[in-house]
Amino acid sequence: MSSLLQIDWLGTVRYGEALDQQKSLVEDRKAGRSGDRLLLLEHPPVVTLGRSTRPENIRTPLDELQARGIDVHEVARGGDVTYHGRGQLVGYLVADLEARGAADVTAWLRGIEAGLIEALAGLGVASRRIEGMTGVYVDDPESDVPRKIASIGVGLRGWVSYHGFALNATMDLAEFADIVPCGLQGVEMTSVAKELGLASDALLFDRCRSAVEAAFASRFG
Repeated sequence: MSSLLQIDWLGTVRYGEALDQQKSLVEDRKAGRSGDRLLLLEHPPVVTLGRSTRPENIRTPLDELQARGIDVHEVARGGDVTYHGRGQLVGYLVADLEARGAADVTAWLRGIEAGLIEALAGLGVASRRIEGMTGVYVDDPESDVPRKIASIGVGLRGWVSYHGFALNATMDLAEFADIVPCGLQGVEMTSVAKELGLASDALLFDRCRSAVEAAFASRFG
């Protein structure tokens, strides 16, 4: 199959449904029935627990979160606890790394970071990666504390990747209060809307989505 990247916008999808879709696409990719895909979407409020989740990074009991209508899922990806909600652009990459000649998980993560940094630059937000801290960050000129604007966590079945990234586009950052995002103490979360000082509206979200689509099409396909 071609290693070109097909990009699809799915709209708002519940986490469990998106996970089932990824698993199906992984099997199709492994069998050669489909090519590489990037699924772009939003999730209703959900907390996900990666393989490295530590209990102390969950600030609100899980049963209380569920009582408030926030889904909770344990997932087979790297990383600690994360939160997804409205206004966050989520991207799931189902890609055969071996077919791309890049059977290297670390290099794949760095490539995702680079794609997001390129997309953010196109939006007017300067960002970077930090050694030893997966994700994308914005420097604060008035503080030594970096602000995290995008989280990344991937899983592999064979050499086919799934899961991916979450870019804080226009979301309400107060929604992160229930967890220590990605288990990073002392790291502030930020968004494109906050960095640009713009209203968190659908127009800005669409701009973020277009920038990500362009950057990932250029870098991956």
